[in-house]
Order: sequence, then structure tokens, then C-alpha cells
Amino acid sequence: MIRTRCIPFICAAALAWAIALAPRVVNADPLPAGTAAPNFSLPSQEDSQVSLSDYTGKWVVLYFYPKDQTSGCTLEAHSFQRDLAKYEALNAVVLGVSLDTVESRKAFCTKDSLSFKLLADPDHKAVDAYSVPVRAYGAMHFAERTTFLISPNGKIAKTWTVKDIASHRSEVLAEIQSMKR
Repeated sequence: MIRTRCIPFICAAALAWAIALAPRVVNADPLPAGTAAPNFSLPSQEDSQVSLSDYTGKWVVLYFYPKDQTSGCTLEAHSFQRDLAKYEALNAVVLGVSLDTVESRKAFCTKDSLSFKLLADPDHKAVDAYSVPVRAYGAMHFAERTTFLISPNGKIAKTWTVKDIASHRSEVLAEIQSMKR
């Protein structure tokens, strides 16, 4: 039986544990439209370095997502994969970024037959450069679902904080089409 003297210590320990595991947001506001897109160089699932500057003259859909092989992230990746030909026709590329490792990327792309570049950012280089909000759950960190449309001249044309994964790809395609007019 727990003695009544121990109850305050148990309550304090439980509260400390709950606070440590409560989600916290780091970085609050992603870079806005009109800002010069920061260059980055990150490894892809092929373990080759990919830089934003590799795509000068193209539209770049740079999307940040929480975690490889989770339901929402898999749905989003498959949506972009299905529309790759449409993006290519608009002179656009799709790049996905999360805080996972290259090994995680390889497994995700192999398992789900993803052919576009997924970039590993475990050190928060691009996540921090683009001010993507990060949720912290104890020691685990996840980038919030955020997409940047970068114009061929290297400026951020539009920023989305993604709430509706299913319709997001259509919004991005429509935005590129409207800006090309």
C-alpha cells in the first residue's frame, strides 16, 4: 500500500512526465511568399546530395512532412507520385523533406515505389532555414506538414500549412497553372 507521504512525490513525477511528453512547437511561422528560397543540400533516398540550386529555372514543390511510412505521409507521397507527369508537364519537380534518415527514406521509397526525391534532414538544416514548425514529443521531433511552391527564379511563390492531405496536390497543381498564365 502506498503511504500518503508518497502521494505528492508520485503526483510530481507524473506531472513532470506529462510535461516532458506534451507536444511543443518549435518555430512558428514558415517563410512567406515573396521571400528568396534558401538553398540547401540534403541527401536523398539514393544517398546523393540534392540542392535547391539543382532546379534553377523550374518550379519546385518543396513539401515537409512528419514521418516516413505513416498513414498521412504515405497518402501525401502517393498523391504526389500519381501526379508526377502533370508536374513534369508544368516544368515542376517535387521534393519531400522530413527529419528521418537516409535509411528510412530508402525503405519508404522501396516499399511504396516512390520515384521522386525524398530528402533526409535529421539535422534540421532545411527545416530551420524555411522556419517549418517542428512538433516535439519528448525526445522525438516531427516537421509539421508544410509546402512551399518555389518559382523558377528562386522565390517562394506560395506557402501552405497543409490540413487536407487529400486535396492538397490539386491545390498545388492549380497554383502552378495559375501562376504560369
